[in-house]
Amino acid sequence: MESKKELSYVNTQPADRVKKSTLTKMIWRSTMLQASFNYERMQSAGWLWAMLPGLEEIHQNKEDLATSMTHNMDFINTHPFAVTFVMGIVLSMEQMKADIQTIRSVRISVAAPLGGIGDALFWYTLVPITAGLCANMAISGSVLGPILYFLILFGCEMALRYGLMYASYNLGMKAVSMMTEYAQEFTHAASVLGVFIVGALIANYGGGTALGIVIQNGESPIVVQSYLNMILPCLLPLLITFLMFWLIKKKGWTPVKCIGLILLIGIVGAMFGIWKGSYTPLFPVPWTIG
Repeated sequence: MESKKELSYVNTQPADRVKKSTLTKMIWRSTMLQASFNYERMQSAGWLWAMLPGLEEIHQNKEDLATSMTHNMDFINTHPFAVTFVMGIVLSMEQMKADIQTIRSVRISVAAPLGGIGDALFWYTLVPITAGLCANMAISGSVLGPILYFLILFGCEMALRYGLMYASYNLGMKAVSMMTEYAQEFTHAASVLGVFIVGALIANYGGGTALGIVIQNGESPIVVQSYLNMILPCLLPLLITFLMFWLIKKKGWTPVKCIGLILLIGIVGAMFGIWKGSYTPLFPVPWTIG
């Protein structure tokens, strides 16, 4: 159990504002937030590493610095691109020498919802859109595809890190109310957009998945894929996506297992000519035409 001394600072006088160069150093250090990720305290080691330049400037008293470093090693888990928003708020509270328990409460209450917002905004929206556009360029043989992908994502990431750090540090506790006021609506809107983009990617990149099964019927052979297209274009990619979702959600499969299953289905289907393609099946079944 922590002692009272560990929960309060010796010097309670507010410190001077942190230098802009220190904030910049903290921003770049925040890119290493998950370098020491663990399942006990998640991102705490990376968080302290990023916060340390500011804490050292604020707490000239070594005892206060040790106390601050101790409580900044608490459990934390948030979106790595948006972490500077939390850092700016916590740093402003450290500067004002706020109560440590209050700092702890604010840190975890701000970090948690930012994880959901960041996931919806980046992993489910920006990354799929950017990957879809740039992958098409790469498939067409353009070297700009991977370069553009890196520039867009890294540029957006760093712009966000810089903007959130300076804004939240200047706003202090006001930033908490601003974020929580519309957090639920913003997360929902970003999630809907992300689902829409994922659906478009399924049709775009899964559209080549088609059955090569043709049933002989005199002069009018039955092409199974044509009938599936009448029901719903890109039906097979959609069904495969639902299968993966069901395996992960209901059966507890890992993404690696799902990838292995897709590879197995693809290889076996190609061997027997089940899938449509420009290859010659090794063991064509009687009712298929390669």
